[in-house]
Amino acid sequence: MAHRLLSANRVNARIAFIFTLSLSCTYLFYNIIFYRGAVMTNQGYEGKLCPPRKSAGGKKLLGKLENCASLEASSAAQRGSSHLQRNTPAATGGQWTDGDSRNMSIAQKYGNKKLPTALIVGVKKGGTRAVLEFIRIHPDVRALGTEPHFFDRNYDRGLDWYRGLMPRTLDSQITLEKTPSYFVTREAPRRISRMSHETKLIVVVRNPVTRAISDYTQTLSKKPDIPSFEELAFTNRSLGLVDTSWNAIRIGMYILHLENWLQYFRLSQMHFVSGERLITDPAGEMGRVQDFLGLKRIITDKHFYFNRTKGFPCLKKPESSSQPRCLGKSKGRTHVQIEQDTIEQLQEFYRPFNIKFYETVGQDFKWD
Repeated sequence: MAHRLLSANRVNARIAFIFTLSLSCTYLFYNIIFYRGAVMTNQGYEGKLCPPRKSAGGKKLLGKLENCASLEASSAAQRGSSHLQRNTPAATGGQWTDGDSRNMSIAQKYGNKKLPTALIVGVKKGGTRAVLEFIRIHPDVRALGTEPHFFDRNYDRGLDWYRGLMPRTLDSQITLEKTPSYFVTREAPRRISRMSHETKLIVVVRNPVTRAISDYTQTLSKKPDIPSFEELAFTNRSLGLVDTSWNAIRIGMYILHLENWLQYFRLSQMHFVSGERLITDPAGEMGRVQDFLGLKRIITDKHFYFNRTKGFPCLKKPESSSQPRCLGKSKGRTHVQIEQDTIEQLQEFYRPFNIKFYETVGQDFKWD
């Protein structure tokens, strides 16, 4: 009897040992599976944890969805930054490819709207549109195509409205806008400095006499009945008295406007582009613009060709287009003919303003 009981106890002990061993193996197996899942990357496992958007109608899912969106945006931004580097002209032999448009779509989808860190503030008829169109082919620049006139006409709408106008940008990109009238708006530098003391300012300047004639030519194309250039430019032509209240003349008195800007910004925060050199050497001028903005020199002479019909440089066509990228019909239009005596009188008028401007910015634009 005792022998039978001993034998039964041994069997029970073996069964208990096997059962315990089985539980231990099962526990170890699930721990291994759990640990493997915990160390998966955000692109893999974390993405699977996000519920499908169509089923995310309940408020309980809001926090989880926001976390998922953050993870997706972060991952996409990293992929976008890598993609941008692979598709620059430097990486494609100096030629633009379809990567240009893909870069833009990446920023539009995953970027954020930010206040601009750089502004093209002037001057009208100096070449600001050309600078904008040339610089915006850089993969690290996203620019607003239209002129928002925030700091001169729409300031009461507030910075949130202004930010809402901006294109979406990735963290590695610069947000840029252009409004040439800022340079001659007295309140503009103070308002811009309130937005940011570190804003970089680009000013495109041109021989003030040529600029005034170009300004008049544009106005004449819209209002053919306006007085002649000479009538508007002088209060008394025989005495050589120039009408400085006429906007076309006043804009070209660059030093007077610059003195206002220097009350709020350091000269080192301002870069002056020569409108003349922008025509004869666009790659050189844009190289200096890229340096000023802290960008790699990607826009080079390989991107330009001279359009003899317009008398202006154009961008060579991207691979995705059958046409080159030139400025609009209003750019490069033929100026009205002005008497040489009038031109010389205006050159004499502007000379002291030009000389002081050269001395202040440390650059001789050779307009005299």
